[in-house]
Amino acid sequence: MGFLLEMWLPILASAAAVWVVSAILHMVLPLHKSDYVGMPGEDAIRDVLRANNLTVGEYMFPHAESMAELAEPEMIEKFKQGPVGILTILPSGPPTMGKQLLQWFLYSVFISIFAAYFASFVNPESATVAFRLTGTVAVLGYAVTYIPNSIWKGLAWTTTAKFMLDGVIYGLVTGAVFAWLGSWDAAA
Repeated sequence: MGFLLEMWLPILASAAAVWVVSAILHMVLPLHKSDYVGMPGEDAIRDVLRANNLTVGEYMFPHAESMAELAEPEMIEKFKQGPVGILTILPSGPPTMGKQLLQWFLYSVFISIFAAYFASFVNPESATVAFRLTGTVAVLGYAVTYIPNSIWKGLAWTTTAKFMLDGVIYGLVTGAVFAWLGSWDAAA
């Protein structure tokens, strides 16, 4: 745990830098503008969903309670007829970003702690090596986490690729901050 005391500044600074870069990528640049599209008949679908009192969570349709039910002819027909999907229900109310932005910052701190741990364990001899090590750990933390959403939840691979590009950028930013603020020559 000594690495936390030694590397608290690069941990917090890299998380803050990623937070700022992500704000630029998502709010200024048009890269993610096409990630989500509107649903035809949205008002009618919202009326049906509201009437069923859905709580916050993820819903799959058609839904089978077991693998045995999944193999039944009626269920197979439902899948053939479609639509097939996963629906995420968020809390009702006007969109607010405060909670999500705080959680995103804490997630970035979490990734930077792992990058710092790895760097302290390997004990890099230079800022260049520290950049490569911490940047690689951060890229893994930020970029590859989206792949399962395309594999299991049907997220478009183009959307996943954009989020992975973001993750590579966040990893490079993290590595650069660690290289800049770390005391790597003293670690040798």
